[in-house]
Amino acid sequence: MDISATTSTSTSATTSIVDRLRAAGCVFAEDEAALLLATARDPAELAFMVDLRVEGHPLEHALGWAEFRGLRIAVDPGVFVPRRRTEFLVGQAVAARPDARVVVDLCCGSGAVGAALASELGGEVELYAADIEPAAVRCARRNIRGSEVFEGDLYAALPGALRGRIDILAANVPYVPTEEVGLLPAEARVHEPLVALDGGADGLDVLRRVTGEAGEWLAPGGILLFETSERQADGAVEAVERGGLVARVAECEDLYATVVIGTKPTAAPTDGALSG
Repeated sequence: MDISATTSTSTSATTSIVDRLRAAGCVFAEDEAALLLATARDPAELAFMVDLRVEGHPLEHALGWAEFRGLRIAVDPGVFVPRRRTEFLVGQAVAARPDARVVVDLCCGSGAVGAALASELGGEVELYAADIEPAAVRCARRNIRGSEVFEGDLYAALPGALRGRIDILAANVPYVPTEEVGLLPAEARVHEPLVALDGGADGLDVLRRVTGEAGEWLAPGGILLFETSERQADGAVEAVERGGLVARVAECEDLYATVVIGTKPTAAPTDGALSG
C-alpha cells in the first residue's frame, strides 16, 4: 500500500472541504472540517454533513451532536442548539445547591442542561425535563435516558407530584425580543424553532410565566435559574421578586453570560418563635 499516496488523497479531501466551508462563510473552516471528518462514519455521510453545513445549517446539526460541559449531547435537526454560555448556568446551579435531589430542566430543548446537572450532581438525583416542541422532547429522551421527559407548555407538562419539591428549576426560556429575532444569525432564525427564540415584545413574556408560578413548584430553599441579556436583567429581577423569590444576578464576562437566580425563602418562623 502506498502510504504517501493515501496521505496525499486525504490531505486533498480535507483541503477541498475546508475550501467549501470557507467559501460558505465559515470562519473556523479548518476546525469544522476536522470535526466533520472525525465524526463521519463513511464518505457518503461526510458528503451529506458537509452539504448541510455549506447550506447554512448549524455545525451541531450537521455533526448530530454538541459538546456541553464535557458531555456529547445529541442535537437533531430543528432542535435548539445548546449554547456554550449556558454552561455558566449549570455551574451556578451546582455551586448553589450541590445537595439538590429533585431537578427540573424546563424548556429543555436537547436536554443538555438536565444531562449536565445530573452528571455533576451525581447521587440519586431525580431529573425531569419538559419542552413544548415534539422534536426537542424526542432528542432530550435520547440524552437523558432513565429520566422523565414530558411534552407540553411549561408547568402544565409536569406531574403535579413535583409541586413544592423541586430543588433546582433550570428554565432556559427564550428571551430575544420579537422585533430582534430577524437580526439573529441565519443558523438560528432559519434552523432553530421560533418558540425557542422569541420571548415576546420585550423578550420577557415566557420568563414572567415561569417566575409567576415558580414559587409553587420549588421546595423551600429551592432555586430557579434562567439566562437573560445584561440589559434585560433588571426587568428579570423584578419578575422574580414579584413571584416571591429572592433574586440575584450572576455574570460571566468570558462566556458573555448573565444568569438570574431566584431562591424560595425557607419557612418563616412562627409568631411564637418570634415572641419567645
